[in-house]
Amino acid sequence: MTDSSLPPRRDSLTDDLLWRGLIQDSTGLDELRELLDGGGAAFYVGFDPTAPSLHLGHLMQVLTARRLQQAGHRPLLLVGGATGQIGDPKESAERTLNPPEVIAGWVDRIREQLSPFVSYTGENAAQLVNNLDWTAEMSVVEFLRDVGKHFPVNRMLAREVVKARLETGISFTEFSYQLLQANDFFELHRRHGCQLQFGGSDQWGNITAGVDYIRRRGAGPVQAFTTPLVTKSDGTKFGKTEGGSIWLDPTMTSPYAFYQFWVNVDDRDVDRYLRFFSFRSREELEELAKATAERPAARLAQRALAEELTTLVHGEREMAQVVAASQALFGRGSLDELSLATLRAALTEAGLVQLDELPDVAGLLRDSGLVPSLKEARRVIAEGGAYVNNNRVTEADATVSTDELLHGRYLVLRRGKRSFAGVELRR
Repeated sequence: MTDSSLPPRRDSLTDDLLWRGLIQDSTGLDELRELLDGGGAAFYVGFDPTAPSLHLGHLMQVLTARRLQQAGHRPLLLVGGATGQIGDPKESAERTLNPPEVIAGWVDRIREQLSPFVSYTGENAAQLVNNLDWTAEMSVVEFLRDVGKHFPVNRMLAREVVKARLETGISFTEFSYQLLQANDFFELHRRHGCQLQFGGSDQWGNITAGVDYIRRRGAGPVQAFTTPLVTKSDGTKFGKTEGGSIWLDPTMTSPYAFYQFWVNVDDRDVDRYLRFFSFRSREELEELAKATAERPAARLAQRALAEELTTLVHGEREMAQVVAASQALFGRGSLDELSLATLRAALTEAGLVQLDELPDVAGLLRDSGLVPSLKEARRVIAEGGAYVNNNRVTEADATVSTDELLHGRYLVLRRGKRSFAGVELRR
């Protein structure tokens, strides 16, 4: 139990990262602690443009960079205009190579997407960098002579993902990815005084290759660590839903869907996710865990996580709309105050059926999937459990007029307190 009379805990940055479980591998914990707790070091973390947006799998690295900057370190956020054209090897098969012009467009989008998470002013102002700036100017001969000669092939073959691909085949293109990433660390060390790299634990082989390469070039010393890969207790992949990946771009995953992902986090995972992603203090998280244990049905931890991350990723205005939608859909707020985008996103998540004309309310309940038949629909209406736009319907043959459509297109149907669906009238 936390004693409120005691002063708040003053953990060092390293202690806080360790308590949160954010350090899995490191080049040496004592050396890493000296660097992290000293403040003022330049560090880098990289993001390859393999899609038009970052997704939840990237959020661990984005927020860890934010933590380090808040502790006084200087972020170098690298978007891989060069490495994105190659692709880090996958264990399953060769990556599809995207056209350079497509990758260039994704680089711009991802750079813009990273901007809200760090500060670009002050003594430790963040800087966005692109590894195409130093890679594009190198000829093949220069790359092989100046970079390639420092990489023993036997060590490259020992990397797990490479070993997994040896039987099925791996191209020299993907095999060379490790050299490109290692050279990025060297160039950032040379150009910006970068002393630290971190990334996901699946990048440990690439990261240590960069540490070793800097040493072989007579520079350094530099440090590195990895964060753990985020998993789900039920065995499914973190950041995935039936609809696919959870993206940070609101046009690819709506703020409402983003919020709902976190609200629906498994009880077995939520404490761990709070440590990974929340910026609340250790004391606050311990108090939240206690309150959640006392009232598990209230899902206090999930809601706290959802509200904090939705605000961080999408802003306070969108967060307010999402909360308003969550309340209004269950009759605890006004549907009329929801924006068109938020309403549509919420109904899409719940289940949205499109109709060319509006049947009576019983037909709407059936067509939306809330009940299996007209007979069941009429029974629900008779028992007082049917709602249209949060208004209870009591007549078995009740109809809906187009004047009742929200934003001229939508109806919110609800059965009882918790089951709802949406109808869109095609225009």
